[in-house]
Amino acid sequence: MARPTRGARHTGRATRHPPVTLRTVYEGVIQELIDELGQLPGIGPKGAQRIAFHILQADPADVARLAAALTEVKARVKFCQTCGNVADGDLCKICMDPRRDPTAICVVEEPKDVVAVERTREFRGRYHVLGGAISPMDGIGPGDLRIRELLVRLGSGEVTEVIIATDPNIEGEATATYLTRFLKEVGITVTRLASGLPVGGDLEYADEVTLGRAFEGRRAVHA
Repeated sequence: MARPTRGARHTGRATRHPPVTLRTVYEGVIQELIDELGQLPGIGPKGAQRIAFHILQADPADVARLAAALTEVKARVKFCQTCGNVADGDLCKICMDPRRDPTAICVVEEPKDVVAVERTREFRGRYHVLGGAISPMDGIGPGDLRIRELLVRLGSGEVTEVIIATDPNIEGEATATYLTRFLKEVGITVTRLASGLPVGGDLEYADEVTLGRAFEGRRAVHA
């Protein structure tokens, strides 16, 4: 039986190799595409990889339409000068609609929340998009939101009720509390969406029935 060579030592351990990542596998424009897709919300590295290869295998005409749509939406879509919702021009279609009730304003965080409320068909007033929520951890304070623009709209004296429809999470509750205390001094009725919305959830994921019941059961907020 042969003996091991002097100086040689068998440790029984496998040789370690550097971990293989997507970046070590792909390079060039495909990796750049994966990196850019990975910046989108809710898209991880594997999801970005799947989308990238779907684009590679897609018909060139389909890819061209996607690229044109992305370019056009950045060039044409604006934010409504009155409420902050997305719009093709200076005003969104809701602010231009004379059938909407001008005495009630529903305050939401993002334009996507306007869509969520509209699906319920329970609210016929107008909206005000704050552009986010108070979040000290992210460095977002009241001055970073469109609260000043809201006060300008309330200055006309036409609005009699402000409905706070921020997300039912920590940031949304902090924003609602701040707005309630702030607006009470103005002398306007302030209401908050009632129960039916899950705590810690996002408004955009609520179904029509749940959100509709929450609107029907909204209650006055006391600072």
